[in-house]
Amino acid sequence: MRIVQKYGGTSVADPERIRNVARRAVQALDAGHEVVVVVSAMAGETNALVALARELGGDEPDPREYDQLVSIGENKTIALLALAIQRLGRRARSFTGPQVPIRTDAAHERARIEHIERERLLATVQGGAIAVVAGFQGVDAAGDVTTLGRGGSDTSAVAIAAALDADVCEIYTDVDGVYTTDPNLVPGARKLARISYEEMLELASLGAKVLQIRSVKFAMRYGVPIHVRSSFHDGEGTWVVREEEVLEQLVVSGVTYNRNEAKIRVCGVKDAPGVAASIFAPLAGAGIVVDMIVQNVSQDGTTDVTFTVPRDDFRRAMDLARDAASGTGARDVEGDKGIAKVSVVGLGMKDHAGVAARMFQVLAQEGINIQLISTSEIKVSVIIEEKYAELAVRALHDAFVGNAEDAA
Repeated sequence: MRIVQKYGGTSVADPERIRNVARRAVQALDAGHEVVVVVSAMAGETNALVALARELGGDEPDPREYDQLVSIGENKTIALLALAIQRLGRRARSFTGPQVPIRTDAAHERARIEHIERERLLATVQGGAIAVVAGFQGVDAAGDVTTLGRGGSDTSAVAIAAALDADVCEIYTDVDGVYTTDPNLVPGARKLARISYEEMLELASLGAKVLQIRSVKFAMRYGVPIHVRSSFHDGEGTWVVREEEVLEQLVVSGVTYNRNEAKIRVCGVKDAPGVAASIFAPLAGAGIVVDMIVQNVSQDGTTDVTFTVPRDDFRRAMDLARDAASGTGARDVEGDKGIAKVSVVGLGMKDHAGVAARMFQVLAQEGINIQLISTSEIKVSVIIEEKYAELAVRALHDAFVGNAEDAA
């Protein structure tokens, strides 16, 4: 088998943990596998580099120099891990993103992978050595270092697995799999044996932090099986696979919440063609992601348009909404950062009626008012007051998952 293993910052936080990663990689090699290991910077390293960049370069440092600086953390880790593997008597070779090379576009700080040249990595693993690759980074057409954004090492690992036709991409983390909700919030949360790409993508986009969204998209596009496992314990974790490979499709396989939400309402908008476009076009132009959108029934030729954006973008979005509103004759623009999005996700919703009704009933029993609703084939999301987020998650998990005999 050809295996790609990925280890995050907590898994390589100190020399002893790096030695532990080296032992795991060597164990896989000795089992007869070809092994590529993708690593992040040591825990805290990237944050320290970002702080230095802002101290010397201001709140918005030059993007090219920013990427040149923050990519240093991974370079340190790959060399240390290669040395640790060599100390165990096995051959290892480290590669930065540009050395592979991992080709990206030129969007510094949030670059997207365009192509991975596989020859050097293949030659390394087929020659019996372990390839150790820096996650999070690549190189653009001009030869400049680029970074993929936070969580980019997951994307690096899955993309490398796809490029190498690997049998599996193992994502090692500080948790031992994907749970039906955050086990720190709900101690009775169940670890899932398998979950579909579609479910994982919804959970990742809705606030679950186990896998980065772009990594799941890559895996789904190229059919790369992901195995989420613990860096610190042996045993099976959670497999992220095609829908048809999920043996038991639970009605609800996950309950999650996201506090990084803000709500904006444009009041008294003219009910006329083109008005909505004039509100949302500036937001799109500024790269602000709009999630839920609700337009009230028209009264007296006007209506209210309500939508949500990431809380990080709230101030910019409010300014743009006010500018747009003044040009459309809207009466007012209101904002609210005290909200959270709570969601239930599951493949079983496709052919199981009544999930939304039950969700609304559970929230009503807890005295939680629903402000906005969004649905897809396998998801129901609601916006509620932020102070009720954890209560909502506990109640919904108990209602949908708590009585399940087996969450696998």
